[in-house]
Amino acid sequence: MIRMESLLATVLASCVIPVLAGCAGTLGAPTPAAAAELAPTGVLRVAVFTGNPVIGAKDKATGEVKGTTVTLGRALAARTGVSATIIEYTSVAKMVEDAKTGAWDIAVVAFDPARRGVLDFAPPHITVDLTYLIAPGSAINSVAEADRPGVKISAARGAATTLYLERTLKQAAVTPAENEPAAFNLIKEGKAEAYAQNRYMLLGMAAGLPGARVLADRFSTAAMCIVLPKGRPAALEYVGAFVREARKSGLIARVIEDAGLRGVEVAREAP
Repeated sequence: MIRMESLLATVLASCVIPVLAGCAGTLGAPTPAAAAELAPTGVLRVAVFTGNPVIGAKDKATGEVKGTTVTLGRALAARTGVSATIIEYTSVAKMVEDAKTGAWDIAVVAFDPARRGVLDFAPPHITVDLTYLIAPGSAINSVAEADRPGVKISAARGAATTLYLERTLKQAAVTPAENEPAAFNLIKEGKAEAYAQNRYMLLGMAAGLPGARVLADRFSTAAMCIVLPKGRPAALEYVGAFVREARKSGLIARVIEDAGLRGVEVAREAP
């Protein structure tokens, strides 16, 4: 579903984004080649998956798409000298698939090597634990205890958690659902014993399901990255430089704080 920014959002962005862009450090404007690859239509099309609030969310009252990806996308657009258009996705699998047709210019997903055939990854900017929400009444108390015969683990189709678990689980079975709400419903309906996602999302969901628990340990961490469709090397290099400066300047930390994300951290600098 595509949602064009409102006039009000555009006006606000014109006031706020130059400030945010300036916070990212001393990175200059992209070269003409990088700018052409980054925004080939003359507008930076920012795809935002709203099923994961670490990446983005939709305000139920106003319908506005907001969150970390929106803020960073607008800041990057300001650096590039173009406006930003926000494209909402409610399915991460669909968003990744649309990269093949060039339907968007940048997005944010968790790094997974299975996605390298379609996406090019900038350095990570956010990390968060991946763990399980355990269904009410279940005796599972650790990640290791979840990987046993007969245990069904729900996860959204195409999500990084799903891709990871399909490669690593030895005895438990992944039960894929079409999206995150559907995966959570499998827990509520007693059709799965655990639900895999990032800790921030699971803590919020557990609060609305009496008896549900989020495990203290984790099976992995998700490294959130700005991604581009394959084959835009100059743009990728520029986005990588933008991310590195945004981490150093504190912009990423402020974006996390503004979004109110508990248990989410700025990704460490690469060695």
